[in-house]
Amino acid sequence: MMSKTKTVFFCKECGNESPKWIGHCPACGAWNSYVEESVVTGKKKHDKTESFIVTESVPVPISEIKYEDEERLDLYCQELNRVLGGGLVQGSLVLLGGEPGIGKSTLLLQTALHLKKKVLYVSGEESCRQIKMRADRLGIDNKDCIILTETDTMEIIRHCKEIKPCMVVVDSIQTLETASVDSVAGSISQIRESAALLNKMAKTSQIPVFLIGHITKDGSIAGPKVLEHIVDTVIQFEGDRHYGFRILRTIKNRFGSSSEIGIFEMDHNGLKEVLNPSELFLSHREESVSGIARAAMMESIRPMMIETQALVSTAVYGTPQRSCTGFDIRRLNMLLAVLERKAGFRLGAKDVFLNIAGGIRVDDPAIDLAVIAAVLSSSEDIPVDVKYAFAAEVGLSGEVRAVNRIETRISEADKLGFDKLFVSKYNVKGIDASKYHLEIVPLATVEDLLKELFG
Repeated sequence: MMSKTKTVFFCKECGNESPKWIGHCPACGAWNSYVEESVVTGKKKHDKTESFIVTESVPVPISEIKYEDEERLDLYCQELNRVLGGGLVQGSLVLLGGEPGIGKSTLLLQTALHLKKKVLYVSGEESCRQIKMRADRLGIDNKDCIILTETDTMEIIRHCKEIKPCMVVVDSIQTLETASVDSVAGSISQIRESAALLNKMAKTSQIPVFLIGHITKDGSIAGPKVLEHIVDTVIQFEGDRHYGFRILRTIKNRFGSSSEIGIFEMDHNGLKEVLNPSELFLSHREESVSGIARAAMMESIRPMMIETQALVSTAVYGTPQRSCTGFDIRRLNMLLAVLERKAGFRLGAKDVFLNIAGGIRVDDPAIDLAVIAAVLSSSEDIPVDVKYAFAAEVGLSGEVRAVNRIETRISEADKLGFDKLFVSKYNVKGIDASKYHLEIVPLATVEDLLKELFG
């Protein structure tokens, strides 16, 4: 049977196929998401690498399946191991996404070099000399790290069969192509077919594979959504290039928690692990300064102490300014309205600037109390003690609301030597305060906070 080429339409969002263009995708509901591509149909050419990725399947009763803990590969990086659920599972397919220049290639190259085992690093974007230059900058030597510049998926699989590495890194999935699909590299059908072939190879050979993926301007991973369904784990590298820290966040994980994060710091020698992120985001000043308050926040399931900085001044140009860095401006406006209505502070004619130190962006509502404390401290020019911390949400009626994982937050503040932690009175029920060295101060309303801080 001769192969032939036909034209089909694919949805960019979910990968759904249609013989003709349609404006509304019936699978995912997206509008104007269908693109035209050419595919090869009919019998595929026999390839000598197909025997490496095709195995006979046999139906087995679930009662006869023996379950054992997954064998994991130690990547010699605590933060990366944590995000993956305790190490890299043999035969798993991991997708790493992130903005250009954020450090995806650097992270996986230094991981490959640290392993001191046979690793195949495949690059479709850089030459061997470029990768060697980066390795020299990292200052890590591994003679067993093998570099391959290739974009043909079946050739990569053939090299894996010959080399038998302990891990494969592909940089990136958008550069791969296979002869069975008649379209350019990076198209929906090419990404889907290449990812499926690599997944079969990983499962049949028990070789774990890292795929680096590009992202779109809205932050989602480029390509069809089916790519994220094919892989076992999806992790995303986030951060601001103007700051040194990077956050590695789990989006999907079949072998562990999908709420873990890892934190790294970028310097001239590559990415360094940040085992205690609170030290990174807190200033080390010993004297108290007005307009600064510390908050016990949660980033996924990991506790961190951060510093909120506020500046309140008289409006110079008539119209008061409201500016936030790392915090939602709409939530700041809401908290300022609560202060005016419930606490009697007239901030309508004043400029208010708020900054989360370290460049981190915070969505945890538990820092509301710290934001209010910082704003009031700056407005009254009365400093908040550096040994005070806050962990509570503030409602529209001025009540101090309870937050989740309060004992984790208390433990983090206690470990870092804080003297007092201000929380909601609804959070202290069932907590054994005697096992902590700090004082837990329960609050019911914003007025209670004013009395505790300023008398």
